[in-house]
Amino acid sequence: MPSPLQAIAKILSEENHFLVASHFNPDGDAIGSLVAVGHILASLGKTFTLYNPSGMPSKYRWLETPGEVLDTLPDRMPPWTIVMDCGSAERMGDAMVARMDETNIINVDHHLGNPGFGTENWVEVREPAVGSMVARLARELKQPLTGPLAEAVYLAVATDTGFFTYGSTTPDCLELTAAMLRDGLDMATINTKIEKTWSVERLRLWSEVIDTVEIHLHDQVGMVTVTDEMFKRTGTKPGDTESIINFVRRLKTVRVAAILREEAPDTYKFSLRSNGGDNVQAVAAVFGGGGHKNAAGGTIKAPLARAKDMLVQCIGESMDLK
Repeated sequence: MPSPLQAIAKILSEENHFLVASHFNPDGDAIGSLVAVGHILASLGKTFTLYNPSGMPSKYRWLETPGEVLDTLPDRMPPWTIVMDCGSAERMGDAMVARMDETNIINVDHHLGNPGFGTENWVEVREPAVGSMVARLARELKQPLTGPLAEAVYLAVATDTGFFTYGSTTPDCLELTAAMLRDGLDMATINTKIEKTWSVERLRLWSEVIDTVEIHLHDQVGMVTVTDEMFKRTGTKPGDTESIINFVRRLKTVRVAAILREEAPDTYKFSLRSNGGDNVQAVAAVFGGGGHKNAAGGTIKAPLARAKDMLVQCIGESMDLK
């Protein structure tokens, strides 16, 4: 019986019309994986459409794509849709969920708790990024990991491993990067493109957010909050909060870092980060969220003060922090 990788490679080789999608509010892994699969399909001479409900983030527009990343679905869905980096079907966005029965779903993911919502499911939670899975797919299809394909894979892997500093970093992903470097990947230039994207407005937002830091449970939990009023005051968007949680995690006594971001009145999206054996995915699951052992998130519907208390209490109970 073929492995999921082999089964998906066979579909890409034998079929023709594809939609390639990734989760809304995409990060580097979601966009890098989506674009990388597009390059593979282009090299195979396939007809395809790239789709993300949030469109292409401005900070990743330097990435060379094999076609425009659309934010609306085609009138007629193709026979096959390749979904990247979605821990659940809901992460694809409402429009895609509503039309799942019009297409065969190939679910490629690395999140804990992925329910296997696809016609074909390739879920490997030990992979540091979906981008590293796409690299394996490229090799299975004998596609060289060079040029724009390599840049897309690198964006995915580097950003989802914190530039190879997270515990999820594996020897295989380091060896993958070394191989791409040997084949011409300009890592220094790409790192500059990934990181040198800040605006003055974003810096002002971070200043306000860091000023909200709270320390709980004997200095073991650090938390910051972001309100809609902060976004309005600084002229920023939710994407401008990306990575700020890692500053909280740097506090030497903190085991769990958290950020609460207002999405609607009395509705807060939270993200959690930890190190080593501290499993924040279990905390996120209590609120219907998900993610990875050391990086997870979800949503709490409650006034801000209550949302903070609920999250801190759950972290404390789940991880036995006293």
